[in-house]
Amino acid sequence: MNETPSLWAILPAAGVGRRMGSAIPKQYLDLAGRAVIDHALDLFIEDERISGVVVALDPADGYWESTAHAGHPKVMRAAGGAERCHSVLNALAALDGRAAEGDWVLVHDAARPCLRAADLDRLIDALLGDVVGGLLGIPVRDTMKRDNGAGRITSTVDRASLWHAYTPQMFRLGLLRHALHDALEANDLVTDDASAIERLGHAPRLIEGHADNLKITRAEDLPLAHFYLRQQGRIEAFDA
Repeated sequence: MNETPSLWAILPAAGVGRRMGSAIPKQYLDLAGRAVIDHALDLFIEDERISGVVVALDPADGYWESTAHAGHPKVMRAAGGAERCHSVLNALAALDGRAAEGDWVLVHDAARPCLRAADLDRLIDALLGDVVGGLLGIPVRDTMKRDNGAGRITSTVDRASLWHAYTPQMFRLGLLRHALHDALEANDLVTDDASAIERLGHAPRLIEGHADNLKITRAEDLPLAHFYLRQQGRIEAFDA
C-alpha cells in the first residue's frame, strides 16, 4: 500500500433518469445555465488533492461532449454499465496503470450538484486514516413508516439509528473493486458502494454532511438545487 495514497473521483453517469420524465438524462438538464453534471464535477476538478476524475457514460451518450468539463485534462471517460455498480467497476478499470490498490476512490452521484466544499473536506479529513472508509449522510429526522407494498402502513420504524446515505462514498480502490465483484458474483446489484463493502463484513463510517446535498430525481428538485447553489454562493442570484 502506498505511504501517501492518491485520491481519485468517479461519477457514474450512464443513467437515463426515468423518474424525471424529461427528454434527456437528468445529469444533463439545465441548472443555472449549465448541465447538472458540470456542477457535480466542479469541486473534484478544483480540488488539488484529487488526482483525476473518471466519468462513466453510456456508450451512446450524445450529450457529454457539449458539457463544460468534457475536455478537461483531469477528466477521463469510461463506458457505463447496465447498473450503477457496473459503471463504477468500469471506472475503476479505467484507472488501471494510473492508480494503486491502496489509493482512495470517492464515488459521487452525477445528479448531486450541490455538494459543499466543506463537506468534501470533512469526509476526506475524517477518512484518510480510516481502516475501512465511509460516506456522507445525515441522520433521519422524519418519522419513518414501512408499507405493505400496497400503500398501507404495517409498522413505524425506529429512526434513532437511521441515516440517509449520500455521496461521495470513499473507499480504497482495491477493497471497493473486490467488494463490487463479490456482489455481482452473488447477483446482488448493490445500489451504493457502501452496501458492497458491508457485504464483506466491514462497517463504513458515517460522516454527517448537509441536507442540501440532494440528488436530483424529480422535476421539483431542479428549482430546489438552484436555490441551494445560490445560497452557497456558487451561482449568482440573477442566474436563471
